[in-house]
Amino acid sequence: MGNTETRQGAGLLERLDNGAVICAEGYLFECERRGYLQAGAFVPEVVLDHPELVAELHREFVHAGSDVVEAFTYYAHREKLRVIGQEHLLEPMNRQALGIAREVARESGTLFAGDLSNTNIFLPDDEESHRHARTAFEEQVAWAVEEGVDFFIAETFSYLGEALLALEVIKETGLPSVVTLAIHQPGVLPEGESVGEACKRLEDAGADVVGLNCARGPQTMLPLLQEIRAAVSGHIAALPVPYRTHAGEPTFQSLRDPAYPDVPGGRAFPVALDPFVCTRYEIADFTRDAYDLGVRYLGVCCGAGPHHIRSMAEALGRTPPASRYSADMSKHSFYGDVAASKEYKELAEKL
Repeated sequence: MGNTETRQGAGLLERLDNGAVICAEGYLFECERRGYLQAGAFVPEVVLDHPELVAELHREFVHAGSDVVEAFTYYAHREKLRVIGQEHLLEPMNRQALGIAREVARESGTLFAGDLSNTNIFLPDDEESHRHARTAFEEQVAWAVEEGVDFFIAETFSYLGEALLALEVIKETGLPSVVTLAIHQPGVLPEGESVGEACKRLEDAGADVVGLNCARGPQTMLPLLQEIRAAVSGHIAALPVPYRTHAGEPTFQSLRDPAYPDVPGGRAFPVALDPFVCTRYEIADFTRDAYDLGVRYLGVCCGAGPHHIRSMAEALGRTPPASRYSADMSKHSFYGDVAASKEYKELAEKL
């Protein structure tokens, strides 16, 4: 894959010009699985309640190969905190999340990213919603700049208009930006733009990296990346969810499990997606395919575990510290060429 190693100490754009950059996302689902975050609200109260857990998760992702420590401020905006009646925690939550991420990034030599996300109040034809969304972005951006972020991620936008609004606020800081859209079942944005058109508009508006995150798994994200590659000239981001979405159910929200249809609401999303999880080998295949398309900003979104990030790094030819523990089945008692006796190999066929 050529020069895929990032240069420690280099900024985002320099690293992208010299190879791939891996960004681990998916903190919401991982913290929920561990019993420290409530599905539904998905507000990262864990950064205040258990900061040590968040710091450790950052370190686990870096150990697995992430080049970026992304502050866990997804859904830590004013509207989400209003929903759970905790607006007074807005600044402390953001400051804490940023401080945790900065510490891990600085100790590991990785990039420190601020994070903005969909506000869930933006509507294309509602100017008041635009003002409220902009205020939310301005608050989070200001705190992130004060805490010393290296660049900004603006992610999971359904509406192009909201993504452009977030980008406007980021551009005022002069810091690099990665702006990614979440593409739902129709395959186009609600305002009517195709994915390629939307990413071209973001690039023209000054985004340094444009692309997709969340919603779609590898199989249904890859065709859209081809469309983006044909439309833009700059860097592309791709951060799928690690779930087996397909043409009939192209998003993880649309997945249905016929083996157990009695989940609440009939949907596997968000806490019954286990039967659909991609293997590390599927993530590696996606990584190579996306890289061959020219995608250089890569990651995995909601549902990601460190093993997915390690697989992505190894698919790029890297050996992160976690590779010391990558599988070596030659040492297995039944299946191994080294450890297994003739008798155990025969027994293995009956396991």
